[in-house]
Amino acid sequence: MNNPISSLTATSPLAEWLYYLENSHFKAIDLGLERVKSVAAHLNLLTPAPFVITVGGTNGKGTTCRLLEMMLMNAGYKVGVYSSPHLIRYNERVRIQNQELADNIHTQSFAFIEQNKTQSLTYFEFSTLSALHLFKQAKLDIVILEVGLGGRLDATNMVDSHIAVITSIDIDHVDFLGSDREQIGFEKAGIFRANKAAIIGESNIPQKVLNHANSLACQTSCRDIDWFFTADSHCWNWTGQKMQFENLPICQIPLANAATALATIEQLPFTISEAVIRQSLQDVELTGRFQTVKHIDLQQLAKHINKAVEVLPRVIIDVGHNPHAANYLAEKLTTLKQQGCGKIFAVCGILKDKDTQGIFNPLLTLIDHWYCVTLTGYRGQRGEELFVTLQQIAQAQAMALSAESQPSVEHGVTHALQQASQKDTVLVFGSFYTVGEFLQLL
Repeated sequence: MNNPISSLTATSPLAEWLYYLENSHFKAIDLGLERVKSVAAHLNLLTPAPFVITVGGTNGKGTTCRLLEMMLMNAGYKVGVYSSPHLIRYNERVRIQNQELADNIHTQSFAFIEQNKTQSLTYFEFSTLSALHLFKQAKLDIVILEVGLGGRLDATNMVDSHIAVITSIDIDHVDFLGSDREQIGFEKAGIFRANKAAIIGESNIPQKVLNHANSLACQTSCRDIDWFFTADSHCWNWTGQKMQFENLPICQIPLANAATALATIEQLPFTISEAVIRQSLQDVELTGRFQTVKHIDLQQLAKHINKAVEVLPRVIIDVGHNPHAANYLAEKLTTLKQQGCGKIFAVCGILKDKDTQGIFNPLLTLIDHWYCVTLTGYRGQRGEELFVTLQQIAQAQAMALSAESQPSVEHGVTHALQQASQKDTVLVFGSFYTVGEFLQLL
């Protein structure tokens, strides 16, 4: 294809730059650190801040990063976070002091990378280098890097972090990481560094993870071994090696991820006060993580379907896109059912490289009606294909099924909102793309 860079400058639109990044390398995903690390070294980007935390894991990375970000910022530190994927805008991927950056800041950074790179780069490699460049310019105290895929060969792993965190380990991205938890765990443990702290939030730790940590003489801190947490419906407690907290406020993110963030805080070489921790737990939230959409934000959709906002059902969005996340989602929906949430209407879109059956299985008995929607793009899966899979599972389990396919997220959401009553719940889930398309409708 023609190289579109000839017409791009620091003032070119962000959309044109992103199109270029998506098409400038011969592979969308090209795991390995040699190329990107050589460019980072050439640009002096391998130390983006005096202190770096890298966070990997199958699920829970985003919420763990978010709580760490809030606790550190509330304690007075200047913090940058790099995360992926984004839901609506590329700008979501880089936060400095909890602020997204303007388009022109990103395009200026892209132009700097493009003018000085020495290797061909993938979209993720290019954007990672740009984030490091922006962090270095901002003169931050701490940078938090969320691993994109796996760990060992992910572009974020070119930076030697001071603390490495693994939130959870389960089956996902089998084409790149392997098909069992031992191999996947080994890939994720690739972010560990010799003699540095390694926080493990997974309760069922694969032996290869522990072996790798031991081979590097890491200062490991493991869930249910070095730190523990318990909870009831009103509060929760956390106990570590140096810290202990009782009657912590229940927060809007999974407690396992909040507990992992506290285990990370315990290993920091600086102090975060208990008051800051408690306040951060009360305030923390992250878009798309079992999030109830405020009725005021549904106004445009209500007009679109000619339904009064005050009689709309509860709408929950969740980016869960693998069996591990689906099991957590099932727990949350079970609690909702016990509280009398009415019927649950699911608008579900799943990428074709995901374990669709593993996602459906724990949710089948909890969803009253399914809208299987089509996601576009080369990884997208048609709603009809989802519907067939759902039918096959229901038939195999001799279960009744109420489901239909819809050509888009918009069609699925429209039908769900029209059919659901005020006491019911509409769940939009299955992929970052599904939730992202819904948020764009708002």
